[in-house]
Amino acid sequence: MTIFCSHCHQPLQAEMSCLPRRGKQAPRASRPFRSTKSASKARRDQINAELQALRSLLPISVQEKERLSYLHTMALVCLQLRGAQLFPPGSAPPAGPALSTELLSLLPGFLLVLSANGKLVYISENVAQVLGLSVVELLAHGDTVFDILDQQACEDVYKKLLLAQEKPGREVTFVSEMCTSKAFRLRHGGNRVVTVCGRFVALGWPPSPSTTAFLALCTPVMQSPIDGEAGSQDDIFQSTHILDMTFIDVTESVTYHLGYRREELVGQSWYSLLHPEDADLAAAQHRAVACGAGAGTAVLRVLRRDRAWAWLRVSARRDGGGRCITCTCRCLREEEAAHLRGRQHGAAALP
Repeated sequence: MTIFCSHCHQPLQAEMSCLPRRGKQAPRASRPFRSTKSASKARRDQINAELQALRSLLPISVQEKERLSYLHTMALVCLQLRGAQLFPPGSAPPAGPALSTELLSLLPGFLLVLSANGKLVYISENVAQVLGLSVVELLAHGDTVFDILDQQACEDVYKKLLLAQEKPGREVTFVSEMCTSKAFRLRHGGNRVVTVCGRFVALGWPPSPSTTAFLALCTPVMQSPIDGEAGSQDDIFQSTHILDMTFIDVTESVTYHLGYRREELVGQSWYSLLHPEDADLAAAQHRAVACGAGAGTAVLRVLRRDRAWAWLRVSARRDGGGRCITCTCRCLREEEAAHLRGRQHGAAALP
C-alpha cells in the first residue's frame, strides 16, 4: 500500500524532503523595537532617577522624603504644580512660604485652597491636628476635595461650590465628615465632622477658572463643647443654674454671643430664652441631668437680645454636689446645627 504525503499528495520518498525540516528555521522579520530585559531596566532606572529628582525639590524634610512612595511623590508634585499655576512667583501665595507653626496654632482649624474644579491646591500642615492625617497621607485618598469628604455630601458640596463660583467673593459654608486616621476613628468612633467656610477669589484679571481659587477655613464640629482638641474656646460661654434651670451665674462672654449683660440673665429662667419648638427637647435634657443620668447634650435655639435666634450646642451636667446644673454652650452656624440635629434622629437628647 502506497502512502501519500498530506502536503504534496505524492508518494512518500525515503528522505521525505517535502516535509518541513526541524531545527533551523527561516529568519523572522527584524523587530527593531523589541523589548529586552536590559532595555526595561534602563527605563526603570531612568524613571526612578526622575522621581528622585522631583522628590528632592519638594519643600519637606529629608525624613519625610525618605518615607515617600512613588504615588505620594507624584501627588505632592501635582499639588505643588497646581499651587504654582494659581500663585506664580512674586505673588503672596498660601502655597509659597510655609506659614509658621505659631501662626497655624492660633487658627481654630486648617486652611484649604481648591482650584475651580475642586482640585486640592494647598492644605496647611496643621491638618494633622484636626484629622490625624498629614498632608501626604491625606493626598493618598485622592487629589480633589470630593475624595476626602463623606460621599453622601459630595453632591451638595458640588452645588455649593458652583454657587460660589458664579459670584467670586460670595461666602459659602458646608458641613461634612472628612477622612481621618484609623487611630482617630478608634478614639472618636468615626470620622471628623468639619465645617468648611470659604469663597472664590479671582487672582487675575479678567477672572477665569485658571486664575480663580476657593480659599477656606476648615474648623471641626467638636464631639463635645468642652473638647479642647484643635479648636477655639472663643465661641463658648458657661452658665450655672439651680435645679429648676434659673440662672444664678453666667460668664461675661455671653454678652458677645447673645447680647445680654450678666445682670440681665441672673434670676431668669433658662426656658424664657428657648425657642418654643425646642422646649420639649430641652426639658428632656433637663430631666435626664436632674435625675443623675450624667451629662446631656442637645442642639437648641435661644433668643438673642436683638430678637434673633442663635443656635447653641448645650452640654449640661450636675455640679456643686448635685445642687446646681452647669451648662457649657457652644455657638453654631446654621449649617452645623442642621447637621447635628440630623444626627439626633429625633432623640430627646444626645447621650
